[in-house]
Amino acid sequence: MNLDQSKPTLAIYGIKDIKNSGFPVFVHDHNVTFFENGKVTKHIQLERISRNKHDNTLDKCIYNLLKSEDLLGKDYDIIFVDNVIGRAFISDDGEIHFEANIQNKLSEGIEKGKCWWYGEEKDAYILNHELAHIYSCLPFFGDFREDSLLIHFDGGASLSNFSAWTYRNQEISKLEYHWDLKYLSSLFNANALSFAIIGAKEFDQHSVPGKLMGFASLGKYSEKIEKWLKQNDYFQDIWKRKSIFFEKAKKDFDVKIKSFDQKNLFLQDIAATFQFIFQRDFIEKVDELKNSTNAKYLYLTGGSALNILVNSEIVNRKLFNDVFIPPCTNDSGLSIGAGALVERLKHGKLERHSPYLNNWELTNREIQYEKTVIESIAKLLMEGKVIGICNENAECGPRALGNRSILALANSKKLAKKVSEEHKRREWYRPVAPIMLDKNSKYFTGLENIHHLSKFMLLDFNILPDKIEEIEGVVHIDGTSRIQTIYSRDENPFMYDLLEELDVNHSIKALINTSFNVRGEPIVHTTNDAIRSAQNMKLDAVVLNGKIQIIK
Repeated sequence: MNLDQSKPTLAIYGIKDIKNSGFPVFVHDHNVTFFENGKVTKHIQLERISRNKHDNTLDKCIYNLLKSEDLLGKDYDIIFVDNVIGRAFISDDGEIHFEANIQNKLSEGIEKGKCWWYGEEKDAYILNHELAHIYSCLPFFGDFREDSLLIHFDGGASLSNFSAWTYRNQEISKLEYHWDLKYLSSLFNANALSFAIIGAKEFDQHSVPGKLMGFASLGKYSEKIEKWLKQNDYFQDIWKRKSIFFEKAKKDFDVKIKSFDQKNLFLQDIAATFQFIFQRDFIEKVDELKNSTNAKYLYLTGGSALNILVNSEIVNRKLFNDVFIPPCTNDSGLSIGAGALVERLKHGKLERHSPYLNNWELTNREIQYEKTVIESIAKLLMEGKVIGICNENAECGPRALGNRSILALANSKKLAKKVSEEHKRREWYRPVAPIMLDKNSKYFTGLENIHHLSKFMLLDFNILPDKIEEIEGVVHIDGTSRIQTIYSRDENPFMYDLLEELDVNHSIKALINTSFNVRGEPIVHTTNDAIRSAQNMKLDAVVLNGKIQIIK
């Protein structure tokens, strides 16, 4: 490929869904990223601007999106990301028309496509979905370590839902790709029983995995239930005949239920068994690949890498020298991965990035604040107030990491319940997570070192029993907590200063950190979004680029 080093790169994930259903089905979370000289300068998950959860309508709005950042009429390389649905992108106005050859086997790099772009033919490329996930690691961790195993695992990519690769001698090589583990991902995103237990409708499918994972913590694994589920094909197709499940539960377990009551212990144990099967079988696959490749490092990507229990077990077993998972490991990071590969081919390397990359149409990308602001926020928090944060660029990926967060004291189950159920209007069983400084992550866990994936809230940690009461609002029923760690001030000066103020002057070592959005809406993007959402959720105050605004 003849790539011009002087040109920037525009990366697009915008494949059209299989049908116009009004909500995402196979394709979700469209996103666009612009790179210059190995650096992300502009990035957006479409939902953040459109305010439609998991938005997949980029074909309808790409002209205005590009115009808003003055990217029309500019000369850049263009790369698209494909999907199991197809390898074409056609804008609603017909001004963009891109097509690539159908692939019969998975390519190990970018491929040339044919593109008409606003009245002229342009060079454009495509990267398969699998590799776009894999390469989304580069902006956050640098180039792959020598002797690495690279795994993508999600609901479905282009030709697989699971692919494995090695990186040796500065080259990536394909090991395998297939749908053999589809039964595992389907437990969380395409299983009728899972949907019924969680109370989800078809349009909720992309939120089911996280909800089911949280709900599973209430139950216990049962070998008997596992055998029963397998005998009945996991009840995956009972979409219109839920009575089948009830009849089988009565016949085989003498469990008399006629509705999906989430307080029911049998249903909780089913969810826990789903999680156990997923965790056990996936890690068995990782073990197999580790043994066959003897790789020293693991890069894990795809939506399944958001399963915290799996991530934590892989890290804690110390099979690898280190494990890397990007903050945008789901489809929201596909354009980042595709653009990263093109930039790497042009320049040989990329700059290292923080997770705060969602900056499309944002102007206040750096803030200044007085110490008195930090002191005032700390005082409000000590009074039991619930505060929204909307500072600078937003986080990429599905997790709020301090710039689009809701904060409150972590030492009260009652306050945590209020934040989650009253303000955010979430389900009763869903936990909230804490944010804390590195020294306090060590304090609560007793560990000498906190794994760096804690920076992106991708791991669970066991909390020391004698420390649980101090942060009882963020400790799960099993005594664990999904900690986000701030390791140094340069990662997030505002959050670091606030946490340090609370620790030193108020003996508070952690805060609740949950995403700044009400149930069913995307995380807030602009300060106007933040004000509207804060009012809607009845928060006590909101911080807008370092300035406090009381909500009345």
